Amino acid sequence: MATAADEQQQQQLKKGIAEFYDESSGMWENIWGEHMHHGFYDTDAVVELSDHRAAQIRMIEQSLLFASVPDDPVKKPKTIVDVGCGIGGSSRYLARKYGAECHGITLSPVQAERAQALAATQGLADKVSFQVADALNQPFPDGKFDLVWSMESGEHMPDKLKFVSELARVAAPGATIIIVTWCHRDLLPPEKSLRPEEEKILNKICSGFFLPAWCSTADYVKLLESISLQDIKAEDWSGNVAPFWPAVIKTALSWKGITSLLRSGWKTIRGAMVMPSMIEGFKKDVIKFSIITCKKPE
Repeated sequence: MATAADEQQQQQLKKGIAEFYDESSGMWENIWGEHMHHGFYDTDAVVELSDHRAAQIRMIEQSLLFASVPDDPVKKPKTIVDVGCGIGGSSRYLARKYGAECHGITLSPVQAERAQALAATQGLADKVSFQVADALNQPFPDGKFDLVWSMESGEHMPDKLKFVSELARVAAPGATIIIVTWCHRDLLPPEKSLRPEEEKILNKICSGFFLPAWCSTADYVKLLESISLQDIKAEDWSGNVAPFWPAVIKTALSWKGITSLLRSGWKTIRGAMVMPSMIEGFKKDVIKFSIITCKKPE
């Protein structure tokens, strides 16, 4: 049962997340474009800066492939929710790919407004819509969507059980749920927690990116099992995202990156300062980039 202190902490976290993305999204779009997530690369590939936007599209396609989302005209998704939609890159891509109706939600008013403007520019205003809403209390009826999409938003959720329960609630019977998220490594059988030096790395990242406590991929699988979801699959894609953070740091240190950072504000600068900790976390195998997919029973 959540206490008043827990509720206050969650409200402060939500406010911090909204302000962080209000402040930083314009800079990200200016440098990296409309997709605010990792790219998917071949392991050990040498990549050029120009490859990164293509890799972000590949991340979407690999996620759909892993989850076996059908392209078949009859079985393809017709209604999609994008939970933690950023400036709507995934929503617009999925709407275009499937001819589907897509609804995106974000805590950031700046993101929602920009997402809608980009949809209008791209001729998708009749297919996609965006609104400010909480992923833990979604403004949709039960069973509305046949694809539930969460691309790198789970790490911001303070209550992981409530998060996956809401994903399941808005999913239609037989719907596919896709969660792509940052996790910490699975604990070994004798372990009760991560090592102190590992916790230190994660805590530094939490303070820069407005994240609550991390969980493991195994924790997610257990939560999905606990609410009777089916066909649960998970995979570690850490090797496939390895070139991403070095590239982000490289662009942040360019003249365009530095001037954008200085214009965007202190929260964005603080986020930039913990980016090396992401690289350290991946190298030391404490951070895992995970995809977890499942289906809601028919």
